[in-house]
Amino acid sequence: MLRLIWKVLLWCLVLLLLMQFWYLGHVFWWQSYDPASTAFMEAGLARMQEKNPEAALRHRWVDYPRISMNLKRAVIAAEDSRFLEHEGFDWDGMETAMQKNLKKGRIVAGGSTISQQLAKNLFLSASKNPFRKLQEAIITVMIERVWSKRRILEVYLNVIEWGNGIYGAESASRRYFKSSAASLGPGQAALLAAMIPNPRYYQDHRGARGLLRRQGIIAARMAQVSVPR
Repeated sequence: MLRLIWKVLLWCLVLLLLMQFWYLGHVFWWQSYDPASTAFMEAGLARMQEKNPEAALRHRWVDYPRISMNLKRAVIAAEDSRFLEHEGFDWDGMETAMQKNLKKGRIVAGGSTISQQLAKNLFLSASKNPFRKLQEAIITVMIERVWSKRRILEVYLNVIEWGNGIYGAESASRRYFKSSAASLGPGQAALLAAMIPNPRYYQDHRGARGLLRRQGIIAARMAQVSVPR
């Protein structure tokens, strides 16, 4: 019986290692080639097709130079102001978020970096279970070691959700402003960045007081952040 338990544990370890190599292989591949889809996109499409089997995602990749500098600044200001300084984890940001959550008695702030959010979006789910968080951390380390900060931000801006079935900066810009991602002004960029925490809600509530307040805060911070060139 003990031998059987050890065999099962060994096979579990082998499968876990193979899974890590699978993730790492994709990270290396996507260093040079753009991901056509992500785990979050697939989940979003499945959710939409439960109601409408003909539903399709809005997603159009654009290269880094074709994304407005305003949006790059706004997203970094909103989601990860120390993006260029850390190596995947903002420990100070995590501590601040934890203090806010303890004070409020509920989760009101997150300490995830852009790299962590990207790891989750590319490969995982929105679940908050400990194993998923551990896997997110491992993939974050892979991404930070293999990709440049410019590549991380480029992929992030092209795959994150900006509404029900709307993924990436180009699709969001055309949906909300009838313009390209390259043409976004400071106010438009700040509004898109403000939508990131709850895009499906804000898609139909773009006049929400909390969203507009967050837009103003982001706009004021945009000039203070550094952006990968």
